[in-house]
Amino acid sequence: MTSLAFAATGAAQEAGSTFLLTLAADQVASRIFAKDPTLWGPDAEAESAIRLGWVEAPEVSAALLEDITALRDELRAEGINHIVLCGMGGSSLAPEVITATAGVELTVLDSTDPDQVRTAVSDRLESTAIVVSSKSGSTLETDSQRRIFEQEFTAAGIDAKSRIVIVTDPGSPLDKSARKAGYRKVFNADPNVGGRYSGLTAFGLVPSGLAGADIAALLDSAEEAAEMLRDDDVDNVGLRLGAALGGTKPLRNKIVIVDEGSGMVGLADWAEQLLAESTGKSGTGVLPVVAQPHSPEVTAGAPDVLVVRLIAGDADVELRENEVSIAGSLGAQMMVWEFATAVAGRLLGINPFDQPDVEAAKAAARGLLDETPAATPALFTDGAIEVRTANDDAGWLAGAATLGEALAALTGTLPADGYLSVQVYLDRLTNASLAAIRDELAEATQRPVTFGWGPRFLHSTGQFHKGGPAVGIFLQVTGTAAQDLAIPDRPFGFAELIAAQAAGDAAVLAAHGRPVLRLHLTDVAAGAVQLTQAAAALAARPLDA
Repeated sequence: MTSLAFAATGAAQEAGSTFLLTLAADQVASRIFAKDPTLWGPDAEAESAIRLGWVEAPEVSAALLEDITALRDELRAEGINHIVLCGMGGSSLAPEVITATAGVELTVLDSTDPDQVRTAVSDRLESTAIVVSSKSGSTLETDSQRRIFEQEFTAAGIDAKSRIVIVTDPGSPLDKSARKAGYRKVFNADPNVGGRYSGLTAFGLVPSGLAGADIAALLDSAEEAAEMLRDDDVDNVGLRLGAALGGTKPLRNKIVIVDEGSGMVGLADWAEQLLAESTGKSGTGVLPVVAQPHSPEVTAGAPDVLVVRLIAGDADVELRENEVSIAGSLGAQMMVWEFATAVAGRLLGINPFDQPDVEAAKAAARGLLDETPAATPALFTDGAIEVRTANDDAGWLAGAATLGEALAALTGTLPADGYLSVQVYLDRLTNASLAAIRDELAEATQRPVTFGWGPRFLHSTGQFHKGGPAVGIFLQVTGTAAQDLAIPDRPFGFAELIAAQAAGDAAVLAAHGRPVLRLHLTDVAAGAVQLTQAAAALAARPLDA
């Protein structure tokens, strides 16, 4: 039996007292499960009407289990036991959580970094099958990844069609081309489920099931949770979490998510993209910040921060003021967070199912690939790092002549209610240690800091950065690839693609008036060390310096 546990203190508890009776009286829970599109106002009605299929995903998706299991057994009988997922954002984060929590291997390729792509393509190709996941069927990253794998399969004498599995919406360009090409299997997902809500649909289940995760148990726990969540009751865990996320007064709009030994690997990262893309629009929203138990944001007690602790069901965690804890199995947690995000959207007065600003960075990147403009000259170079900005008016950077001075200048623009977003366009496996600068910068600024790997964050938290409150400042990190990797039948390679994605996003952020500091590592290894040292030095500096 699925169990869910929830506790709240301070502002989160007060939000429940303020809104739970109204949410129950308005029958919000049962209306969500009845797929009532009027819950988020007239402007959101058309989109909501075609985005509520996730409420029945545990039941509907059960029909996929037989086909997924059969295909997994077929592949294993052929000696194919290594699954690579080519997907971005909502298509990759849920499978990554499901398989990591289950302890089974899934290689998630959600990057256009040439080194990361090259590593994935060269790893056990003879025993590899790939799952290409794209809701729209036109995602540039996944199309590029499919092309390189298809080329390498063929070059190795492997029938590429037999190694490629597709997950997409029915009737999408990918659906049509994949069936025409004769790929091994095409799975269609429910088109009435948005990408970030799709973890319990074919997008989450196909790669996870092929990798060996127990997806039947996942669906069972999600379905049991759904039965609890549909109750119009003040004890409904989903209503209580939704009220905490979107109903604090004044709004605590920095949601610091901390895993306190929940056993669910990466759930905070999955929840981050769900919350950011769903709520960050129309100048409002809540910013999820993935942190560690002793990160600066967790202990600082800032007035705009709400801490959410993910705990194991039997854990005894003492909550500080203005904190929430939630426990439950993975399937149950996925249902609860999706439901609570929809509830928070109602309280915030926004449409939690659209993403109006996500396309901007994609369009800018495509434009740069078409034009191939000359690189913006560096303002200065410090060691292995070239320093630039995307802002036409960057008076805030005047006088900076070193990396440390540039970082100090950027953080000096941070408003009292602001946040710093670090966006790193490098191989996230080789350069994983760079994530340590997040805590250093949080210590230096005493403000929430998010850390995202590009270009994957563009498909998730990228929406909040453009559509949410205009209080963010941005640190973008790129690097010179040792060797580019050509994309078959494209006039550009992966190095050019990731560079265009970074430059495009920086340009869009600057156009929104956000301060953007761009650091380009001419030697990635040396530059990463230099940046890490500079962040540590900034953290060690007296706050009034």
